Amino acid sequence: MADVRVKARREPVLANGASPAPAESGAWGRFGVFAECLLTGVWIAVASLGGVTYPAAFAAGARHLRRSTAHEGGGWREFVADFRTALRGGWLAGLAGWAAAGAVWVDVHAVRAGLPGGPPVGAVGLCALIGLAVAGLRAAAVWEPGATWRALLAAAGRRTVLDPAGSFLLVGGLAVVALSAWLIAPLAVPVLGAVAAAAVAVEERRRH
Repeated sequence: MADVRVKARREPVLANGASPAPAESGAWGRFGVFAECLLTGVWIAVASLGGVTYPAAFAAGARHLRRSTAHEGGGWREFVADFRTALRGGWLAGLAGWAAAGAVWVDVHAVRAGLPGGPPVGAVGLCALIGLAVAGLRAAAVWEPGATWRALLAAAGRRTVLDPAGSFLLVGGLAVVALSAWLIAPLAVPVLGAVAAAAVAVEERRRH
């Protein structure tokens, strides 16, 4: 009789001796990521109810999505812990964002009032506000505990200019949120998670 030898498949082993969790594949894995994005959008919306807490909410949401795509543990409790940490200094970034929005609102009213030079000033103000929103998303996408918002926003501002393709992608994401809010207001809530995921993807794309 012929000698039959069966070669066992060698499974990869982690440094601690444990076998890694099987990676999700196919449509089911993509659906799981999509569902996680929608859930994260709800979390971000709830955490943003404080008015000036939206930078910290997006930072916590982006970190949760990074853990999820890396198949690391984490849920609502970890999101809340990250949110509280990001809120230290993050509320100042939120306040600055509202101040910028108020300045653009004044510019728009100047355009409507027919003041000389109003349209160019209004257009510049609107573009600046969009740029600040993109920089804020990019800063939130790479936030880690211990990072300062001033340094994050400064670096994100440079990336916003040097990576126009990624920045335009985030502008499209913000446009989708605005359009969703205009058509069906509740739909904009879960879409916030997709915008956070887009910011994470843009930063990962630039890093690699």
